[in-house]
Amino acid sequence: MSCWETIADYGLRSLGIGERLLPRSDFTLCQQVVLIGSGMIWNIYFGVLALVTGFALATAVAVGKAQSSPLIRKPSEWFIFLFRGSPLFIQFFFAYFAFLSLKSAYPFFDPFTSAWLGATIVLFLNTAAYSGEIFYGALLSVPKGDTEAADAYGFSGWRKFRRITWPTMLRLAWPAYTNEAIFLFHATALVFVSGFPARQQKGDALYYASYFADKTFNPFVPYPILAGYFILLTLVVISIFGVVNRRLNRHLPQERRTRPRFRAATLMR
Repeated sequence: MSCWETIADYGLRSLGIGERLLPRSDFTLCQQVVLIGSGMIWNIYFGVLALVTGFALATAVAVGKAQSSPLIRKPSEWFIFLFRGSPLFIQFFFAYFAFLSLKSAYPFFDPFTSAWLGATIVLFLNTAAYSGEIFYGALLSVPKGDTEAADAYGFSGWRKFRRITWPTMLRLAWPAYTNEAIFLFHATALVFVSGFPARQQKGDALYYASYFADKTFNPFVPYPILAGYFILLTLVVISIFGVVNRRLNRHLPQERRTRPRFRAATLMR
């Protein structure tokens, strides 16, 4: 089987498209690269969906924690403490068995026992808690002069938050939030080794890397391939967040790197 045939058969196998049976022997490097890359589709799915939905909840949690009323502040504080204080691995286990118990009583919860929904909810809540604490710290660091200037211009309420407070909070929090996004994508490797099963062998990248490592008794090929994929994914995340960071700080003076200039008099010495 050529490498192109392997890509056609196994490129989308993690989604249930293509060859159903996994290779049993005579594993080639192309098969390992393609199948592990196919599993990365699930890692990207978990990371992107949790990051997008968690961003909105993190903003609400940060604003809630900054409120003076204990009825609003305390739920935000306990939410952050609960998900930051417990290991993500345990959260996956607890969520899976909780959804499994609810499924037996209420069939509505049947989709929640699948990784595509149940694990995404866990990642969504976990990243919202960590990001909410990051945004809360940035919210407290918003310069007082910015808010006073907004008051002087007649900004108040939602308009003041949307035009002044929120953009400044994002600019201050974005470097730390970039790290949280990277950690989130790395944490997606825990989904299929924690509690949520890989049905019909539709697993993520770590699932296929573990399969090849077990079959070949050689972990020094599939796991470096897996690490390489996550390094590439990290570079993509850094690039995208870097573009957003430059957009957020477009009004600030940018550093310009000047090329060294050599004078003729200096070269003649």
